[in-house]
Amino acid sequence: MANVVHELLPSSYSRHFICFLLFVYLADTQNTVVFQPSYLTATGPTVTTFLLGNTSDISLNLRTVFPSNKTGSIDPHLCDAEVTQWVLTQEQVGKTAVRVQLQLDKNLRLCGDNETDTDCCPKPLCVLETLQVSACVGSTAQASLLIQAKIYALLVPANAGSDNKTVIPNQVYQPLGPCPCDLTLRKCDVCCCCDKDCSTEDLTLFESHCLPGPFGGQVSPAADYQCSVQTSENSPDWFPFLCVTSPPENNPYLGLFYQGNTITPKPGPSFQSPVLSSSSPINVYRQGSPIFTLNDQYFTIPQRALGHCLKNAPVAFLKDFKVKCVTLLQSCPTGSPLQTLPTDFRIQVKNGQGGDVAVDVIDEVAFDLSQFISGTYAVVSSVEAKVCENVTLALDYKFYWKGNGITSIKLTRTVGTVTLNDSVVLTTRYSAVFLNGEFMGEPNSGNPGYQVGRPVIAGTVDTLENNTSSIDRTSIHLWEPVSDGLCSTAEKKPILFGENSTSGCLLPVSQQNLTQCNLLR
Repeated sequence: MANVVHELLPSSYSRHFICFLLFVYLADTQNTVVFQPSYLTATGPTVTTFLLGNTSDISLNLRTVFPSNKTGSIDPHLCDAEVTQWVLTQEQVGKTAVRVQLQLDKNLRLCGDNETDTDCCPKPLCVLETLQVSACVGSTAQASLLIQAKIYALLVPANAGSDNKTVIPNQVYQPLGPCPCDLTLRKCDVCCCCDKDCSTEDLTLFESHCLPGPFGGQVSPAADYQCSVQTSENSPDWFPFLCVTSPPENNPYLGLFYQGNTITPKPGPSFQSPVLSSSSPINVYRQGSPIFTLNDQYFTIPQRALGHCLKNAPVAFLKDFKVKCVTLLQSCPTGSPLQTLPTDFRIQVKNGQGGDVAVDVIDEVAFDLSQFISGTYAVVSSVEAKVCENVTLALDYKFYWKGNGITSIKLTRTVGTVTLNDSVVLTTRYSAVFLNGEFMGEPNSGNPGYQVGRPVIAGTVDTLENNTSSIDRTSIHLWEPVSDGLCSTAEKKPILFGENSTSGCLLPVSQQNLTQCNLLR
């Protein structure tokens, strides 16, 4: 029989099968029974084994055994049954085989603090005992099975859920997947310290072995301003003085999520030069829209930005401005914006209604340069003074508009001759006003009342021939001296509501003009 089996099965299987058949054959011939296996280690609440042989008159007994203090052995020949925390069942599965199963009759949950219920585990190691199952005929033991039970308490949530719905947290305050290692519903996952199903007692078992990184719940990276992220490669030397120490829960990345959508963060301050993207030309102008030329380029006028004068700053529709640019002139200018020609400004501009308008240039010559030259710095030198002709001193634009379009553009270009002994402080002026008709609209300083920072409105009374009077709107001004501080060259600035200001100017006094009281007045 062994030879036939060897021909039908591989050698690694045939030897085990032959031994099994021979073992069963010996058990039957000798009228004995055996447990297979005869020794088990139980780590769960269920244990299954088989009793093989002549099981017709066999009874099974279960008891808890302890090794002898002298010999350390266990007597396998006792058929005394005891009451244990296990339930023993048997099922006939063949003429010579019985399935034997032991089921732990005990709740494996961990007992809570001050809990009086005894059907729980007071310690994490819930069951530690040795069991003996004896197969007996009468009071004589025919075979025995030893089971070493070492079972730990189950980690289950303290409060079972009422349904199978998963509550998604508010993503404004925490990310959608705050605990990726939480893999089992309503069960505490071992070493997953962010699992909400784990009680305080559960966490004490593995709190020193928490899963690290994003899988362990640390899904939000540390912010760039955190002092803990400083490295020698990418942190400047001033980083320790400006970094912030804050708890990881106060993380700006949590605000990137809102109702399932992501909000692209706006770039913060940077020492790098910004990359400006050109705006696409538009057909209809709106307030604040850039004005374009006929070849889809920005229409530019020198303006001030961040304390500096930009030579080519775009002009915004319906945005008036008036600026001054100060230049230390040491030689005659040769290029824009101080040296220009009328043809440089006669360009075609898109009118915002599908057509175009041409800039009408009007030249004016300024002979009194006191408003433009605020200082002359001369040194003793044999070099003759330089004369710079046709220097562009001012560019004043008037944009006439109607609806969403520009009807015409007029430019007054003021030029003059500047004499250079060595160097001159030249103040050039640039302005743009948008007129709907021939008059520039003057906005109120508040309605009703005044707004802080708006000009105070005044009026002058004119008496007419028919004993009637009219009030013309005007403003109240203070001196605004330029660099030399003289009253003769000073300008005026309006008084603003709610803002205190002090101003004045210098008046040269000599013995000659002290007698001219009208001049002093």
